[in-house]
Parts: sequence; C-alpha cells; structure tokens
Amino acid sequence: EVQLVESGGGLVQPGGSLRLSCAASGFTFGSYDMSWVRQAPGKGPEWVSRINSGTGNTYYADSVKGRFTISRDNAKNTLYLQMNSLKPEDTAVYYCKTRVRRTDYRGQGTQVTVSS
Repeated sequence: EVQLVESGGGLVQPGGSLRLSCAASGFTFGSYDMSWVRQAPGKGPEWVSRINSGTGNTYYADSVKGRFTISRDNAKNTLYLQMNSLKPEDTAVYYCKTRVRRTDYRGQGTQVTVSS
C-alpha cells in the first residue's frame, strides 16, 4: 500500500524558513518522480515543485522559484521541501504527491501558515 506522510509544517513569520518532509512507503521510492503541491484556503490545488527519479532534475512554479528547494533521499525514502523567504501568500496545506502504476497518491498534508 502506497503511503505518503508529510511533516514539518507550522507557523512562521514572513521571511522565515521551514523544511517539510514526506516519508514514503509501499513502493520503490527511488524509481518515481515526486512532487509537492499546495492548497490555500478557498483556492484550488497549486503545483509547487517536482523532482525526477532518474536524473534528479528539479522544477519549480514561478511563485516559489529561488526561494524553495526540493530534494530527495532515496536511501531514507524521504522527500523534502526547503522553504526560505516565506511570504503570507505561501500559507497553505502542503502535500507530497506521486503517481504509481497510473494511480495518483498524496498524503494527508501539513499546514504552513506565514503570518506575523
């Protein structure tokens, strides 16, 4: 059974940093692309970042480019999102996401609130 468990969210002031983690199980983590998406209150899901399985190439939404860094540790089956220079508009529930055997999976999410 594919499981994704996010952690690391919280309340942070504007300009602060957080590192999110996503612990994966139930599939060969290193063989699959992984993504972060977020959903702000009253809005639809927004793709944030992706990291490829083979090349490790990374991709970012324009809204987070230069501030967020996605990474993965295949030995630990864990995906990360380092978020710096956080802004109030980054407030959202953050989810890690993958597609395994034509089925999309995401975790329960972790809340990130950026406020003074």
